[in-house]
Amino acid sequence: MTPRTEPFTAPAPLPGGAGDARRRELLQSVVEVARAIFGAAAGSVLLLDEERDELVFAAVSGEGEEFLVGRRFPAGSGIAGWVATSGEPVVVDDLTASRSFDRSVAESTEYVPDALMAAPLVSDGRVLGVLEVLDPSPQARSGLPELDLLALFARQAATALRVVSPDPPAALPPSRRADALRLLGSLEQLLRESA
Repeated sequence: MTPRTEPFTAPAPLPGGAGDARRRELLQSVVEVARAIFGAAAGSVLLLDEERDELVFAAVSGEGEEFLVGRRFPAGSGIAGWVATSGEPVVVDDLTASRSFDRSVAESTEYVPDALMAAPLVSDGRVLGVLEVLDPSPQARSGLPELDLLALFARQAATALRVVSPDPPAALPPSRRADALRLLGSLEQLLRESA
C-alpha cells in the first residue's frame, strides 16, 4: 500500500451506547498503562476503519490528549499505517531518519515525536488497529524484549477489545468467548493495580 499524505478529515461522531463507553474506557486504560510501562511522553490507540480505509484515534494519553480522539488519517500513511498493513511491530529510535515516518501527519496532530514504538492490535489473525507509544524512554526501547512486550500487550488489548465490541457473539465461538472474558478480567485487574 502506498502511503498517502492527505490531511486529517473531520472526526466521525462517536456512538453513545453503554458498550461504547466500556470500549472507550478499556482503550483509554490500555493506552495509559502502555505509556506508563514504556515511560513515554504520549501514547495512542488507533483503530482501523476498513470501510473508509482510515486509522482513527480511539484513545490518547499525554501529548494531544485533549483534541486527537476521533481524528482520522489514511490507513496507508506513516509508521502506524505500515504497522496496520504489515501486522508487524516496530521501534524507530530516530524518526528524522525514517522514510516511513509521515511528518505532515505528525505535524497535523501538533506533536512531532523523536522516537516511537508501535504494535498491531491483532485478534484472530485480523488487524483491528495500532498501539503506539511516542518518545518512550531510551531504556524501554533498547531491544527486542521490549518490542515483544509491547506486541504482547497489544494482542491482549485486541482480544479484550473484541470481547467488549458490539458483535462479540458472532466474532467468537462460546468456548473462546469464555477464555476472552477471563482474559478481559485479568487485563482489567492489571489496569486497576497499575493505576
